[in-house]
Amino acid sequence: MLVLGWSQPMAWRIFGRQASRTLNERERAALRPLVEHARYELIPLKNARITAERLPPGATVTVTASPTHGIEATLSLSEWLAARGHVVIPHLAAHMIRDRQHLSELLARVRSARLREAFIVGGDAKTSTKIADGLGLIHAMQEIGHPFERLGVPAYPEGHSEIADDVLLRVLKEKQRFAHSMTTQMSFNPDAVSAWVVRMRREGVWLPMNVGVAGVTELTKLMSIAARIGVADSARYLKKNRRMLGYLMKPGSVTPDAFLEGLAPVIAEPAASIHGLHLFTFNQVEETVAWQRRTLARLAI
Repeated sequence: MLVLGWSQPMAWRIFGRQASRTLNERERAALRPLVEHARYELIPLKNARITAERLPPGATVTVTASPTHGIEATLSLSEWLAARGHVVIPHLAAHMIRDRQHLSELLARVRSARLREAFIVGGDAKTSTKIADGLGLIHAMQEIGHPFERLGVPAYPEGHSEIADDVLLRVLKEKQRFAHSMTTQMSFNPDAVSAWVVRMRREGVWLPMNVGVAGVTELTKLMSIAARIGVADSARYLKKNRRMLGYLMKPGSVTPDAFLEGLAPVIAEPAASIHGLHLFTFNQVEETVAWQRRTLARLAI
């Protein structure tokens, strides 16, 4: 039996092994500000503005770059959110920016919207562009001049389906000359993330980290996304252990609780430099905000 750091006892398993622990006050104190100030990721779909109405006032919101809808949809939603008082971080994807002229036009829109932070990615689009990857986009932005006070970059605790681990590490080290934070790819495996954090700090990657975790999401959707983005160990675990997901789930949905509890010892270590929580909402904002409120109430007990 596991007695959670909050009030109710539950039996749970993490990746095949029985676990039994209680969140201590140090871990609870480390988790509280992360949950309270979590970032919400939105996808610029047709329902995004409707679901965004459920965001807390002044929330920090990141807006993904969708190959289907184009980078203009990212900026349109970002501008709309900023006009409503949110702190907005658009994703700028190298493979969706045609050339430097296109980049200059996008940066002009960002200036007008007074956006102060961006998340720089290579992107999933397969179109041929003049900017090859995320690092190339950062260099182009530096040369053109940009309005951002902070830049974030992605990180991959479970690897990347198309990029070797040694290349990921080399590029991340190059990016940290320009970046102010890194955000990890969505994962469900706290052991994998914990081991990766230790390795990155030993390798000299010192960027502050936002932990990427799924918000409240339907299990079938989560499994599909996990398989597509290449978090292989997590996807295999979810597929093989559906009957053991009771500790993760409310009816039909998965919540972040077990992942955060498993990662809590590392989050509580100052040397890990984990400063933020990035919630992949898949536009299920209302459910994710409700989870955030419940979790803060439980952590306060």
